Amino acid sequence: MPIPVRALPRLTLPAVLLSLVAAAPPASADAHGAVPLRIATYNIHAGSGMDNVFDLDRQAAALRALDADVIGLQEVDVHWGARSQDLDVARELADRLGMRVSFAPIYSLDPVTAGGPRREYGVAVLSRYPIRSAANHEITRLSTQDPNPVPAPAPGFGEVTLKVRGIPLQVFVTHLDYRADPSVRIAQVADTRRIMASEREAVPGARQVLLGDFNAERSAGELEPLWRELRDAGPVNGGDTYPADAPVKRIDYVAVGEGVRVRSVSVPPEPAASDHRPVIAEVALPR
Repeated sequence: MPIPVRALPRLTLPAVLLSLVAAAPPASADAHGAVPLRIATYNIHAGSGMDNVFDLDRQAAALRALDADVIGLQEVDVHWGARSQDLDVARELADRLGMRVSFAPIYSLDPVTAGGPRREYGVAVLSRYPIRSAANHEITRLSTQDPNPVPAPAPGFGEVTLKVRGIPLQVFVTHLDYRADPSVRIAQVADTRRIMASEREAVPGARQVLLGDFNAERSAGELEPLWRELRDAGPVNGGDTYPADAPVKRIDYVAVGEGVRVRSVSVPPEPAASDHRPVIAEVALPR
């Protein structure tokens, strides 16, 4: 597997785009010395709501209402095409929220016209804290762009490293395979665990958070290995996230590793801006 592409702040690479536009938010430790952090995950459906109408103002308002320090996004278009008005949706949202952004494409296709930007689709992280480094890891995928796909390593498993009041935090964002057959998700979970373990060893003392649309419910057998190292922040009962207008299952997750304490979690009723509902977790990082 190729070495993941990494980028430092202010460096622009095709695999990872960083925008440094805001100061870190105030965050004071609690009585026990733990630093509070508000984290969210949201599949934004390329900026379209349940009505399939692209509305970036509506999507930005929904994200702003989360009031999160860190947000993992899935189904993010960057100059992808007409459905999102050929916009760099990742950067547009970051600019509107005054946050930094790291984008990790799953697909990066040649432009329709020579000299145009590459057509990209993937996952992103928005952060109020400076992004110290970023990577776009490969996991097993079954391409939706190939007429005869076979499972193969492909990018789109994004990672950023933040410093939250001096505490290193590795934030991963993912979008697992949607098909009913769980075989690709089984491979993706194995890849995820291997990559997160390797990154954890590379930064001693780093805390880890995994955000994303797993396309499987909490009890699914293919997700079971994830819960050996990670804790599902919940909610355990209720809190369904899909479809947004009348959700019947929870497939969107905030999962935390050792050294991240979950204080509360919620699924706000946001049925308009996407076909998913977001998940918000209030966590604490003990020193």
